Amino acid sequence: MGQAASASRPRFLKSAAVISPPVAEPGSENPDEVGDDLDESVTGNDYTLNIPDECLACIFHSLSSGDRKRASLVCRRWLRVEGQSRHRLSLNAQTELASVVPRLFLRFDAVTKLALKCDRRSVSIGDDALILISLKCRNLTRFKLRACRELTDDGMSIFAKNCRNLQKFSCGSCSFGAKGMNSLLENCGLLEELSVKRLRGITDGAAAESIGPGKAADSLRVICLKDLYNGQCFGPLIIGAKNLRSLKLFRCSGDWDKMLEVVADRTDGLVEIHLERLQVSDLGLSAIAKCANLEILHLVKTPECTNLGLMAIAEKCRSLRKLHIDGWKTNRISDQGLIAVATYCPNLQELVLIGVNPTHLSLEKLATNCQNLERLALCGSETVGDAEISCIAAKCIALRKLCIKSCPVSDHGIEALAGGCPNLVKVKVKKCRGVTSEGADWLRASRVSLAVNLDAIEPELPDAGIIEQEIGAADTPLMGGRNRDALLFSVLECLYGTIIGMFKIEFALFAADILHGFQYSVVGRILFRQHLACKIRSVKNNSCPLNVVPNGETWKTSRINFYLLCMLRKRKTWYTKLLGNAKEISL
Repeated sequence: MGQAASASRPRFLKSAAVISPPVAEPGSENPDEVGDDLDESVTGNDYTLNIPDECLACIFHSLSSGDRKRASLVCRRWLRVEGQSRHRLSLNAQTELASVVPRLFLRFDAVTKLALKCDRRSVSIGDDALILISLKCRNLTRFKLRACRELTDDGMSIFAKNCRNLQKFSCGSCSFGAKGMNSLLENCGLLEELSVKRLRGITDGAAAESIGPGKAADSLRVICLKDLYNGQCFGPLIIGAKNLRSLKLFRCSGDWDKMLEVVADRTDGLVEIHLERLQVSDLGLSAIAKCANLEILHLVKTPECTNLGLMAIAEKCRSLRKLHIDGWKTNRISDQGLIAVATYCPNLQELVLIGVNPTHLSLEKLATNCQNLERLALCGSETVGDAEISCIAAKCIALRKLCIKSCPVSDHGIEALAGGCPNLVKVKVKKCRGVTSEGADWLRASRVSLAVNLDAIEPELPDAGIIEQEIGAADTPLMGGRNRDALLFSVLECLYGTIIGMFKIEFALFAADILHGFQYSVVGRILFRQHLACKIRSVKNNSCPLNVVPNGETWKTSRINFYLLCMLRKRKTWYTKLLGNAKEISL
């Protein structure tokens, strides 16, 4: 059946790269006219006419965006059905969009999810275009704005009055302010999710207008605030959201301890809290502890939070399922806080520790008491070694995914996983210098069903003399070490800045050729040790007939250099000009 389907595929699908979406004539009001010529070219029986429009729409929903565009070119009916069945649309919101809005939404008249995105260097649509869109799309439930800097409070106010069914609203890098945001919350009584990032129109200081919940006080479930200079003006909104379940605050200035205290006193339904790079201390964490239903907590780079705050949350939020802590290597959260989590939160399923230094004391307690722990990540921990990994392997029965990054773990610790954690399905190891590829291969062989992902660090290259013996280049150095390194560094710097975006692979190989000629200086080994380590193994002890004459002296390179420069011979003239001190490059 698959072969028959491919054989009957229309020819135009094979040249999708040259097909443009149908565009109606400026004077045309009906987009169906686009398919006139295609309909006339159809001969014989069209069996697709027996497919109801509803079934055809279901088929279109299973296609990718590009395939839907190409399918809409088949005939007028497919164009109409595809437009009427498309509910999600993402548009480039440059100022030119305003001229095509009427025709665009005449075709796509059932859009409920709309995204308007403009790049930073372009002028975005203004209030007139936004109002026109709101008149054409009154059934919008999700709306996203990105970098639409020409929109004002007045335009947002009219938009909110025309689109009262919004359930999700997200804006980033826009220029309207508190008035437009208040109008949105006052008119959209069904709003459930609000995400605001870099809203530039909000006034800073004491004169800033506060933002309240409006008619969305009962419906609002999720609030996410990012990169706001005056995020405190959203305080009344957060406090007034009676049914708030998720609060996410990222890089918002101001002291948030008092705000969290008021929120915790008035809202008891919070189940998820994210705090990242925020001025919050143990007072704020103690306030969060009043949210007895809390299940997900992220504390990312909040240096004023210590074991005391974490202990308060652990004692009262016993339904905690996911805990992420980035201690920023301040050592203010350690075994004491983690032992409290292990003692009072037996339902913990996911634990991520970054820049935290737990020992086998807390890890053993977590492994013993948290029998449902399925996902564990340990990153940048100086105290997590083989003993700690062995403890995890022996105690964490339910563990399914384990991530270890930048920890002093060796192959011995990885080998302990072979006989422990019976439900383990995936292990990811990154930047652990003690773990080698041999250890990972042994673990894969021991547990075939286990997916082992190792990002190994290549060992340092041996001295230049050892490398020369291996590749058979025993020529004497051409110049002194300092001069040689200085010339090499200047050449490589020029090559890197000019070529890296054009042909990265050729650059790396040609740089390897240069490095060989300069006897693998220290600078060269640092810059290309990983690349050379791979290439040296395949090089034979033969020299090639290539002669390069820098500063009147001659040196030879190995066979690999001859091959590489043959591959790059089209750029021979360019290289000669770049290496101004080279007198001859002959192939």
